[in-house]
Amino acid sequence: MKKLDVGIIGCGVIFDLNILGYLDRDDLEITCLCDSKKRHSKEKIEKFNLGSDVRHYNDYKEMLDAESIDILEILLPQFLHSEVTQYAAQKDILGISVQKPMANSIKDCDKMINACKSNNVKLKVFENFMFYPPIMKAKELLDDGIIGEVNSIHIKTVEATKGGWNISTTTWIWRLDPNLCGGGLECGSPIVFDDGFHKFWLAQHLVGAKIEKVYSWIDRFNNLDSPAYFMWKYAPLKDSDFFVPTYGSMEYNYSPNMNLPSPYYPEDEFISITGSEGIMWINQATAGNNIMSKSGVFPAIVIFKDGKIETLNDMERDWKFGFINSTHHFIEAIKNDTAPILSGEEGKYTTQFALAALKSSIEGKEICPDDIKE
Repeated sequence: MKKLDVGIIGCGVIFDLNILGYLDRDDLEITCLCDSKKRHSKEKIEKFNLGSDVRHYNDYKEMLDAESIDILEILLPQFLHSEVTQYAAQKDILGISVQKPMANSIKDCDKMINACKSNNVKLKVFENFMFYPPIMKAKELLDDGIIGEVNSIHIKTVEATKGGWNISTTTWIWRLDPNLCGGGLECGSPIVFDDGFHKFWLAQHLVGAKIEKVYSWIDRFNNLDSPAYFMWKYAPLKDSDFFVPTYGSMEYNYSPNMNLPSPYYPEDEFISITGSEGIMWINQATAGNNIMSKSGVFPAIVIFKDGKIETLNDMERDWKFGFINSTHHFIEAIKNDTAPILSGEEGKYTTQFALAALKSSIEGKEICPDDIKE
């Protein structure tokens, strides 16, 4: 099989993680990059030693018209996802990977899905958390019944201002514009709708069920949609003869004076899952390779069962491996003609979940994700 040709649109900060899964492989070649500021794509070519043969553009249509691409990675703000995906789907591409959130509206999600289906293109909404080694291990253990039937999950995310990447304000200020960031909040939703997409997907993935209804409270601090708290009830599994009512909750906390050491964003996550036979804790993700994990304060996974505590820590804890594993999964899906995770349909439903949570905060009532149509 010939090498797969890879093109990437968007050369911002997250490029440095998304590119890692495409490096050091003999079955593909990065052939072109695009960024509205051409110097950014040139800088990435030099930084990652991609070679002088890699072409760089500042207009995505020009790149897609000129290049023959097998895999396209779209690393753009979500308000651009639908138009770029629809255009790219017409260009004889095998697979398109698009950043989360999938789009700002369900109508745009549908346009992306339909365009890719019509042109036989595999559509993946890029998700790295579920491919992060501790979460992959936790999912395996949960599916094996390590703590019995799951009846609750809680996801805690803490955001700080110190300790991570030094990101220019100009690269994220668009997230405060509600017309660009989406979600329906008056001042935009840079946390809940953007980063929250990861957690809304994890809530489904780890438990293995969709959401019946969600209720939320979202406040604001320093123009951010935090603190925020969410509660939801899982829908029964149709093929299950026995269903224990299962609930979930999630919180976002913004700590403006906290120094949270991290190789990436100054953010971290803690997940607790309760089952009929025990409790599991998954500690850290984004900053999982920092001083707290290395000192042994927070093992990757802790399990309490039969009156005993077991800790699991023998696994990669650098957040970058979630990106690498996710990209490798997509490459194999293209080579083997299998369905990627998250598919366009899965990405659409997770967008419905996120929008339902935001709508609940605005309207002050329970919202069903299936009722979000636009």
